[in-house]
Amino acid sequence: MSDYKPMWGKPFYEKLHPTKSIIMACNTRIGKGVVKGILQAAKDTDSPIAFELAKSESDLKGGYTGLTPAKYGKFVRGVATEVQYSNYVIHGDHIKVGKPEDIPGVKELITAQIEAGYTSFAIDASFLYDESGTNDKERLAGNIKATTEVTHFIEDKLGHKKFGLEVEVGEIGKKDPKTGLVMTTVSEATTFIESLKEQDVHPHFLAIANGSVHGFQYDERGNPIRQEGIDIQLTSDIGQAIKPFGVKIAQHGITGTPLDIIAKRFPKDVIGKGNVGTNWMTVAWDVLKIFEPELFETIFKWTSENYHKTGVPVNETFLKYSKLAIVEHFDELYDVDASTEHALASAAYTSALMFLKAFNSYGQAKNL
Repeated sequence: MSDYKPMWGKPFYEKLHPTKSIIMACNTRIGKGVVKGILQAAKDTDSPIAFELAKSESDLKGGYTGLTPAKYGKFVRGVATEVQYSNYVIHGDHIKVGKPEDIPGVKELITAQIEAGYTSFAIDASFLYDESGTNDKERLAGNIKATTEVTHFIEDKLGHKKFGLEVEVGEIGKKDPKTGLVMTTVSEATTFIESLKEQDVHPHFLAIANGSVHGFQYDERGNPIRQEGIDIQLTSDIGQAIKPFGVKIAQHGITGTPLDIIAKRFPKDVIGKGNVGTNWMTVAWDVLKIFEPELFETIFKWTSENYHKTGVPVNETFLKYSKLAIVEHFDELYDVDASTEHALASAAYTSALMFLKAFNSYGQAKNL
């Protein structure tokens, strides 16, 4: 059987950029069954797909998923070979540079990702923002410098420029105590991309702060609510401004956004990548409630005992913090029986079909 390796990000993204579609990028914190369902949905609909984990989810010690880059790369590639589908990339999501001193550790992580077969990388140095700067370029100088250094490191390590590249300006979910969510401006976006181009850094995607947040938002009873905070007009304005540079927007924090809004209102001519993460974890929890009730109860209890605070609904606590239980119950989650694995794959398959349709991904793999 052939080894269905991931495609290189640069040609993958550049061939899809002209289309009015969004590549679904899946943060599969629990891989068992879920990755197979997503890949089968992508294959059946001829849709391109990306698999990714952030630095917090997967680092050299495994992060909170228990998956090192080596484990994750091997797992995804193995399932792709089983499904016999190769129109995908493996992406290092949110490779965070919170301060310049983080760069050596970031380089170690990227080295491991390269060795694991990753073909695309997201450098997130959005935290390096100098409020004292007198203009956008000065305020973004730290981000520009760190992003440039890490990108050139990847080039040197690989010996080519075929990898995919995502960069970030505007810390996603950052709040100003007076004004609320901090939004990326058109000027910041264009200044950032122009400055990177001057340093021979050519990203395919730009992640921005446009009103999205990671995970769910909750009502007073702790139930997830519809998230409609993404500023569509701002997103479109920024997207049009960076389009001449060959860059599209990577939309983070999609879980919770109604699929009908994504299908009808998302500007797919400028949004080219959409990150879906928490959704796959909740899909897995819903399956485990029925197929592995004892395991689910153990995970629920562990989460509650470690993270529940007085006055916060237990359901909200679970949805927010159960991701941290994955590494604690790694062996049990990856040792579920065949019927549970089939249910996980089936549930993920159905969910993936819905997202892929809303993203206008069906049939787009023909462009690859």
